[in-house]
Amino acid sequence: MLKTILGIDIGSSKTVALIADIADEATITGVGITKSKGIKKGIITNIDQAATSIKQAVNDAKRIAGVNVNKTIVSISTAYTKSTKSHGIVNIPTNEITISEINRAIQTALHNATIPHEYEIIQALPYNFKVDDISDIEDPEGMSGSRLEVSVHITMSQKSGIENTKKMLKIAGLEIENIVLTSFASAIATLNEDEEQQGVALVDIGATTSDLIIFKENSVRYTDFIGIGSYHITNDLAMALHTPIKEAELIKLNINKYSDEEIIEIPLIGDENNTKAANISLIKEVMSARINETLIILNDLVEKSRLKAQLTGVVLTGGFANLVNLREIAIPIFGNMSVRIAKPKEINGLFDNLKAPEFSTSIGLVIYALGNHSSYEIDSNRKFRSKYSSNSNINTPMENDNDNIFNDKEKPTDKEKIVNLMDRKNKNNASIFEKFKIWLNGIF
Repeated sequence: MLKTILGIDIGSSKTVALIADIADEATITGVGITKSKGIKKGIITNIDQAATSIKQAVNDAKRIAGVNVNKTIVSISTAYTKSTKSHGIVNIPTNEITISEINRAIQTALHNATIPHEYEIIQALPYNFKVDDISDIEDPEGMSGSRLEVSVHITMSQKSGIENTKKMLKIAGLEIENIVLTSFASAIATLNEDEEQQGVALVDIGATTSDLIIFKENSVRYTDFIGIGSYHITNDLAMALHTPIKEAELIKLNINKYSDEEIIEIPLIGDENNTKAANISLIKEVMSARINETLIILNDLVEKSRLKAQLTGVVLTGGFANLVNLREIAIPIFGNMSVRIAKPKEINGLFDNLKAPEFSTSIGLVIYALGNHSSYEIDSNRKFRSKYSSNSNINTPMENDNDNIFNDKEKPTDKEKIVNLMDRKNKNNASIFEKFKIWLNGIF
C-alpha cells in the first residue's frame, strides 16, 4: 500500500523538508530547504520564527511533490534528550515466544526504568535478548523457552522540548506523526550492517551541534551530545581575519580550491568596501586548529561511553564531514581506528543536492518510515514495531495502564467481561439476566 510521508529535519543552520512515497521502497517526490531561524544549538529559542522556516520548507516540498500532507516525522535534537538502560524478564506460559511476548518483555523493562517526571520516552530499542539461560539471542520470535529476558536502551526527551516542538509545528499547520532522534535518523541513512554488528560510533557534526550514537551487535548502546560544530570554524576565521561571518563561511567552504601559496582578497568587517590580503596557508592553520580541537573533544565523548574498546571504527557525517582531509586528520585522534566519511544511502528520486553528508538526518527520516531499521522498537507514540512481522504497530498501553501488561493470565476473557458488566449494572435484576448468562455460556 502506497503511503505519502513528510520528514522534517530541524537543524540549527537549515530546515529540510522531504516528501516521499513509501511502499516496499522509498521514493522522494519533493524537497524544501530553508535557513533555520529560532533554533540555536538544537534548541528552540523562538517558536514563531522556527515555525516560519518550517512552513516555507514544507510549502516548497509540497509544491514540487504536488501533494498536500500535514502529518510529519520530525527529528529531535539530542540536546533535549538523555538515555538510560533497563532490564525486563517475563515468563512464557505457552513455552513459545511470540511477538506479543517480546512486546511484553520490552514493556516490563520500560516499567522497571527510572524515568524523571519531567521526561518522556521517545524510543526504546531492545538488545541482548536471553531465552532461559541462553544469551545473545538476536531474534527470539518462534523460539521455545519458559523465560524471556531483554535489556533495553531508552531515549527520553524533556517534556517541554516535545511540547514546544508540537506547538512550533502546529503554528506551521502540521501535526507530528512520529519523533525520531537526530543521531538515530543519521545512523539509519549511513551505517551498513557490518558496522552496526561489529560496533561503530557515528558522529553527526552539524553547524553548532554534534550528536553521537554508538551501535554494537545491531543495537543502539549509547547516545550523547555536545554543542560544537562547523560554525565554530567559521567564527574563528571571522575573528582571525577580521572579516564578516558570511565571508568567513564562503572561505571555509571553498578552501580546497586554493593552494597553500595563494593570497586572496577579503573584505574587512565594518568596512566591506575595502579589502585586505589573506594568506591561504594561515587560513588553513586557523581551520586546522579548530578541526583538531573539535575531533579531540569528540574522541573524549566516545571515551566517555566506555565502549570504545569494543568498536571497530568511527563514522563521521553532517556538514562538518565535507571539510577537506578530515578523515586523515581524524584517524590518529581516534587512536588509529577506522574512520569513514559517510554520505546518505541512495534511495529512489534522490535529488543531487541531497547526496551530501549534511542531509543524512533528513534522508534517515524517510528511510525510518519504511520500518525495517531495527528488529524491535517502541516508538514515540508508545507503539511496538517489528520488522520481522506484519503484526507491527501493536498499540502499547501508556504508563498508567502498565499494570495490565504484566498480568496476562489475570485478564478476564471476553465472556467474563460481558458477564461482569451485566452483574455490575443489574444487581437488582439478577433473576432477569440469569437465563441470558446461561445462554452466553452456551455460545462462547
